[in-house]
Amino acid sequence: MTDYLYKLHLNHNLNNWHGLCLQMVTLILEDTVLSRLKTSVIILFAICFISFAILLSLGSEIYQEAPPIPSKVVTTSGKVIFTKKDIEQGELVWRSMGGHELGSVWGHGSYVAPDWTADWLHRENQAWLNILAKQQFGQLYVTLANPKQAFLQQQIKDEIRRNSFNPITKVITVSDDRGLAIDEVITHNIKLFGDDKSLHQLRQDYAMKDNTIPSHKHREELNAFLFWGAWAAVTNRLNENYSYTNNWPYDPSIGNIPTSNNIVWSVLSLVVLLMGIGGLAWYQAALRHESLPNIPTHDPLINIKPTPSQKAVGKYFITAIALFLLQIVLGGITAHYSVEGQDFYGIPLAKILPYSLTRTWHTQLAVFWIATIWLGTGLYIATSLSKHEPKYQRLGVNVLWAVLVFIVFGSMVGEWFAIQQYFNLDLSFLIGHQGMEYIDLGRVWQILLFIGLLVWLALVTAAIYPSLVNNSNDRPVILVLYSSCVAIGLFYGAGLLQGKHTNLAMAEYWRWWVVHLWVEGFFETFATSVIALMFVRLGLVRAKTANSAVVFTTIIFLTGGLLGTLHHLYFAGTPTSIVAWGAIFSALEVVPLALIGFEAVESYRYLKTTPWIHNYHWAIMFFVATAFWNLVGAGILGFLINPPISLYYIQGLNTTAAHAHGSFMGVYGMLGIGLMLICLRGISSKRKLWSEKLLKYVFWALNLGLGAMLVFSLLPVGIVQFFAVINHGYWYARSPEVIHSELVQHLVWARMPGDLLFSLGGIILAIFLVKLIFQKKPMLIK
Repeated sequence: MTDYLYKLHLNHNLNNWHGLCLQMVTLILEDTVLSRLKTSVIILFAICFISFAILLSLGSEIYQEAPPIPSKVVTTSGKVIFTKKDIEQGELVWRSMGGHELGSVWGHGSYVAPDWTADWLHRENQAWLNILAKQQFGQLYVTLANPKQAFLQQQIKDEIRRNSFNPITKVITVSDDRGLAIDEVITHNIKLFGDDKSLHQLRQDYAMKDNTIPSHKHREELNAFLFWGAWAAVTNRLNENYSYTNNWPYDPSIGNIPTSNNIVWSVLSLVVLLMGIGGLAWYQAALRHESLPNIPTHDPLINIKPTPSQKAVGKYFITAIALFLLQIVLGGITAHYSVEGQDFYGIPLAKILPYSLTRTWHTQLAVFWIATIWLGTGLYIATSLSKHEPKYQRLGVNVLWAVLVFIVFGSMVGEWFAIQQYFNLDLSFLIGHQGMEYIDLGRVWQILLFIGLLVWLALVTAAIYPSLVNNSNDRPVILVLYSSCVAIGLFYGAGLLQGKHTNLAMAEYWRWWVVHLWVEGFFETFATSVIALMFVRLGLVRAKTANSAVVFTTIIFLTGGLLGTLHHLYFAGTPTSIVAWGAIFSALEVVPLALIGFEAVESYRYLKTTPWIHNYHWAIMFFVATAFWNLVGAGILGFLINPPISLYYIQGLNTTAAHAHGSFMGVYGMLGIGLMLICLRGISSKRKLWSEKLLKYVFWALNLGLGAMLVFSLLPVGIVQFFAVINHGYWYARSPEVIHSELVQHLVWARMPGDLLFSLGGIILAIFLVKLIFQKKPMLIK
């Protein structure tokens, strides 16, 4: 109280005790708000520290409990089927042909070719049944009566689930009969991945080019890796009654059924979700909603001239939209391959651009163009906040752009050579294809990109430093923004922690550090901070309100978001503890999304505040769209596949594709476009060329096109596959019998109107940008 009175004593404007009391109350309230903010920051740091401690601890557990790679696989008669070197080289072969981009392993990957794990198990089981049927009854399995079929199936189930791995010798021993069944699958795959004419139609159904792997030796090694993945999926862990992949994939014939952990933790995750939504709704209702501040009569940013480095940032946005258009084209080709596996309307395109390559580029460009916008935004906003142009900043921005373009197109060329099998396996890993979805680019390109991100962080730091040290009203938000920039720069490096012979369980663990933490965690925090600072600078939000909102929002998102990474790893050769942690915290991820409508309403409310806000109308509308897709794409479609019991049946089906498109493009793509428009407003000198009409078309074409794609195609196909899994097993849902069924093919064609509308939106966006480039005084290409 003495401190408050001392402050009041210094104020000579007080004329009476009434004013004294009012000011004292104001000071107390301000001090209370500051205290709460400090508490929130402490909570935020505590959450991050505890979450990463748990995440790293569980990573250590995954490393220790990962499916063992045997020294060799032998039959009881002593025949060596595979060696450890075969399995490790087989993983490199798998990576070189595209890895996740051609079928999937343990459910992670693409959707047209089969899941090689489920496919191997089914084929081995069928071959083994026929071997036993001929030996014991002199007939084919399908001709036997049901009791005899059940008798043989039980024999196989008992043996195939028994763990014959010797921890001392590191040898897996299988029966001679199983060895014969394995040989049949090996023969099939050698023909499939080659150019055997008898399997030409099957390769078309799988969207595989002929001679996917020309080397016979490499095909044999690939079989070793695929067998190991299948062995881990059906073999019980030592002293347990479930497999290394928690009994995934679903196949009752060999005993792969949901575990009690999958069911119990799914139910508990629903309870946690309801509790979280209830608690957050209560908090939202109790929150004192402030009225808008006094809105400026004119746009505060209208007369601010862009600095040289900010003008140079324009080329980042031009590049991003060019990559966006290329991604759209590749997406159309990739989708068409699910109808014609090797052709594009009769043109034998797969010889030059096979499915595995177009899908690689399609997914990789999604990361590249969105990240390019966000990197450009970071460079622009850093200088804007500090009003400080460091020496050589423009040069740094230009050099970084050139390096990023070189990495993008250099990595794409390397991937083409790798998938065409022009590299040896080691060179393919280094400069070709790593086979890990979203981080497919070769290791050298990956290292260069990591260095580029560190250079970007250095440029942002140089520009924003004055704002970090100045005690401005919005400094807490700036600190959160800068912290997210540091995380974006550093955490991409997590992908470098998996090597070419890393156990697949650990490789998946580090991959999701990039895909989930880097994108869904820190980019989310970056965006929240940038949008808040933009609204503060426009005078639409009070700085203290933004401080509290950003810190609280970050707490809510990261509470579930950091450990929510684990929901991607339920069935990736991980222990059951991953199921428990992943289920609970992935449910918490959905909690803030359930109330995301408040954010949409708040954003839309700003459009009604003052006439000049119309300058930012479509940027704000893209933020509204981001909130919508956060609810639908990330929230609803995300939670559809989040609970363990749900993901157990639908991992790797088109339900995953629906979630991926709805969340990645719907959330991060729309958000990136909104941020880009804000920056372009500041960079562009000829505001009369700013076409609100074109942006209106862009907005509705992109959003309606994306929605049509999901509602009329991707989601219905996923539901059809869901039924197929329940009725016949996971292998069947990924087979040509379903993928190329009449119903699914009609649904694939049904996405064309949405695709065309979405493509039109991308084209109009490019036209809008071209109009800004070719003005009398070009401001975007310096």
